[in-house]
Amino acid sequence: MDEAIVPGSRLTRRAAVGLFEAALQSRLQDLEARRLKDRGVGFYTIGSSGHEANAVFGALLRTTDPALLHYRSGALLAARQRQGRGETPLFDAMLSFVASAEDPVSGGRHKVLGSSTLWVPPQTSTIASHLPKAAGMAFALERMARLHLPLPIPADSIVYCSFGDASCNHATAQAGFNLAAAATLHNLPCPVLFACEDNGIGISTPTPHGFVARSFAQRAGLHYVAADGRDLAQAHDQACAAIEYVRGHRRPVFFHMATVRLLGHAGTDMENVYRTDAEIDANEARDPMLAFADLLLRSGALTRDEMLALHADTEERIRRCAEEALGRPKLATAAAVVAPLRLPDPAALRPPVADPALRARVFGGQLPELDPRPRHLAFRLAQGLKDLLAAVPHAFVFGEDVGRRGGVYNVTDGLQAAFGRARVFDTILDETSILGLAQAFGSLGALPLPEIQYLAYVHNALDQIRGEAASLQYFSAGRYQNPMLVRIAGFGYQKGFGGHFHNDNSVGALLDIPGLVIAAPARADDAVGMLRTLAAAALQAGKVCILLEPIALYMTKDLHEKGDGLWSFPYPPPHEAVPLGEPRIHGASDGDTLTIVSYANGLYMSLQAQRQLLAHGIQARVLDLRWLAPLPVAAVKAHGRATGRLLVVDECRATAGGPAALLLAACAEDPELAGVALRRIASHDTYIPLGPAANLVMVQTEDIVAAARALARETVR
Repeated sequence: MDEAIVPGSRLTRRAAVGLFEAALQSRLQDLEARRLKDRGVGFYTIGSSGHEANAVFGALLRTTDPALLHYRSGALLAARQRQGRGETPLFDAMLSFVASAEDPVSGGRHKVLGSSTLWVPPQTSTIASHLPKAAGMAFALERMARLHLPLPIPADSIVYCSFGDASCNHATAQAGFNLAAAATLHNLPCPVLFACEDNGIGISTPTPHGFVARSFAQRAGLHYVAADGRDLAQAHDQACAAIEYVRGHRRPVFFHMATVRLLGHAGTDMENVYRTDAEIDANEARDPMLAFADLLLRSGALTRDEMLALHADTEERIRRCAEEALGRPKLATAAAVVAPLRLPDPAALRPPVADPALRARVFGGQLPELDPRPRHLAFRLAQGLKDLLAAVPHAFVFGEDVGRRGGVYNVTDGLQAAFGRARVFDTILDETSILGLAQAFGSLGALPLPEIQYLAYVHNALDQIRGEAASLQYFSAGRYQNPMLVRIAGFGYQKGFGGHFHNDNSVGALLDIPGLVIAAPARADDAVGMLRTLAAAALQAGKVCILLEPIALYMTKDLHEKGDGLWSFPYPPPHEAVPLGEPRIHGASDGDTLTIVSYANGLYMSLQAQRQLLAHGIQARVLDLRWLAPLPVAAVKAHGRATGRLLVVDECRATAGGPAALLLAACAEDPELAGVALRRIASHDTYIPLGPAANLVMVQTEDIVAAARALARETVR
C-alpha cells in the first residue's frame, strides 16, 4: 500500500485511500444536508460536491497551519480532522446542519467549517472577505516571530486560504492578493497559500474561460501553481510543491485548481434555469469522485466490494449521526443567541501598565503625569500610545503614514523612534488591508492598534469590521477572537477643510455593528483614559474596539476665549482609566433647568452654550456620553428625570447618523420619563461642503443656545 498510486507520483496508495475516504465523507454529508432540508429540519445546503480534491491540503498541511476556508472546503476539513484527536467529524457536521446549540463550531448560530482544535477559524465569507485576514496573518506571523514574541503556533507555520473563482473579482479578494504581493515586493516574508477552487461559475454567472490563469499566472509577487482537481495524484503532487515553496521561501503562492460544481450552488438552486440539459450532463460526467474511484480501482488500492462497503458504512454512520443530532438542544432564548456578544464587566477591566523603569526610559526620564503643563488632545494621545506600547510588548501600531511622519495629525509622533520599525510601521494605502492585518495580529495573540486616517475612509473597508472582525466571537461561540483597537480620526468642524471625506459626520454604520465597543472622547485626559480601557477590553475580553478621535479638537487648547487654556488637560497617571460606559457630567446643580447631552465636538460646543445660557438666566447641566457603544442610557434617563428637560445635541447627520435617535427612543419608551420634555438637534442630512458653507449644515453653538432657550420655556410635569 506504500507504493505510488501512479508511477512517479508522491501519492501512495495508502494515502490515496485516506483522501478518498475524506472526499466520500464530504460528498455524503452534502447529500444528507439536502435530505434534512427536504424534511424541514436542516438549514444549510451549500456543499462541496465537485471540489473534493481539496482534501489533499487537509492531509498535507499541518494542523497548526491556520486554514481560512471557502464554504466548499468540506473534504479538506474532513481530511484534516483525520489528523486530529478527540474530534467527532460526522456528528459535529450534522449538529451544524440542524443548527444545534451543541455544534462545537458556532453553537448553532451558523453553518460554518471550523475547528477550535485544528486551527480552522470559522469564516462566514461568501465573497472572499477573509483573504485580507489570511495575508495579514502570514505577515503578522513572521513579524511576531522576528520579535521573538510568544506565538500560539510554530514560527514556520504557513497560512492557507481557499476561495472560488468568482470571488477573485471582489475588491476585498484583490486587497488580500495585493497585500501579500506588496509584502513580497518589499522583501518582507508573507507565507500564505491562496487556493482558488475554480469551478467556472458564480451561482449562475460563468467565469470567462481562462480568466483566472490569465489574471494570476504572471502576477507580480505571487508564485503561480496549477492543478486539475479531477486528477488526484497531480493535485496531491502540485499541492506538495506549493506547500514546500511557501514554507521554504516564506512567500505567497496562488494555487489554481480546476474543479467542477455539482448539485448546483445550493439546495434551492435550479440549474436548469440557466444551464441546458447537455451542459448539466457534461458537468456531471466530470465528477471527480468517479475519477478518484477509477484511480483506486485501477491501482488496486481498493476493490469494488471494498469501495461499496466503504460507501455504505459512511452513509449509514452519517444517517445515524443526523438522527442523533436532531434530538440535541437548539438555541432556545435570545440571551443564549447573543451571549458571545456580551460586553465585559467594566469593574473587571484593568488597564495595562508598564514597568516603572521602562516607562522612565521610554519617556526619557520625563514622566508625562509629572508635567504640570496642561496639553491638548493630539499631544496627550501620542503619550498615551507610547505608554501602551511600553506596557504591552506585543502591541503594534500601523497604518498610512504613522511611522516616520508621525501620522497626518502627529498623533503617532515619536512612536517609531521609541519602539522601532517592526512595531510601528507604515502600510500600503488600503483600509481593507489595514483591518485585515489588525484581525491577523489579534488572532495570533497580539494587540493591534491600526489607524484609519479619516472616518470616511473606514467605509471603504467596513465589512472587515462588520462581517469579519466583530462577528468572529459570535460565529465561533466565543472560541475564537481577534481583539483590536482601531483608531479613527473623524467627525467634522475642520473649518471647511477637505470637504466631505475629511469631515465625515456619520457614525451610524458603526453603531449598527453588534458587540462593537465605541469610544468618542472630546478631552485629552478622557482620550488617554479611554484608550487604556479599550486596550483592556481587547486584551482581556477579545473585543473589537473603536476610538473615534475628533479631528477638529486635536490641536484645540482653549474653550471660551483665545488663551484661556480650558481645553488643555493633565496626563492621567498610568493606572487610571475611564470605566467602560461611564459618562462625565459637567456643572450639575439642584437648580438646573435642563440637561444637554452630547459627545466629541458637540460636547465642546455644549459647554460653550452652557456658559452663554447663564446670561439668559438658564442653568443647564451638560452630560458627555463619552461612549457610543455601550451608550450610557441609564445616566441620560437619570439626568433627564432630574431636570425635566432633555436636549440631545448630535453633531452627526439627523437621519441615522449618530446616537440621538437611539437615546430619545429609549427615553420615550420609559414610562418613568413620561413628563420629561425630549428634544434634539442634529446636523443636516448632507455631505459636508468645502469652505465656510460647512457651518451652514453642521450644528453650531448658537443652535444649541437657541434650542436650549426654547426648551427651557416649555412647561413640564
